Amino acid sequence: MTTAGDIMHRGAQWIPAHETLDRAAQLMRELNVGALPISDENERLCGILTDRDIVVGCVAMGHDPSRVTAGQMAKGTPRWINADADVSEVLHEMEEHQIRRLPVIQNKRLVGMISESDLAQHLTEDQLAMWVETVYARTPSH
Repeated sequence: MTTAGDIMHRGAQWIPAHETLDRAAQLMRELNVGALPISDENERLCGILTDRDIVVGCVAMGHDPSRVTAGQMAKGTPRWINADADVSEVLHEMEEHQIRRLPVIQNKRLVGMISESDLAQHLTEDQLAMWVETVYARTPSH
């Protein structure tokens, strides 16, 4: 059985909710990632911040990224998967909620992230095609 822990990208890092978006952008650059999980004061997942969120939700709206926090950008219920979950559960979670990045949690701690590139490296062509069709082609239900 292939698990979330098997396919995830290790070394994912939180951005604390109180950190500003300019700091989040710097961290994304340093880590070479396009998304960061947002943690509350108890290191619990409270959202995910993407580079697109910073550009479209802050900069393009005329806001100053040094004055807007990651927590202010957190919206909706954050999705995550347990490191022991089967890859079929990973696909279901991502397809059901039409998400492209999924934090992986073990013992209530962030241990990795699963992104499109992780799926591309570990899925069969048929599995990947089905995932792409479901995530990108379907109209969001929320």
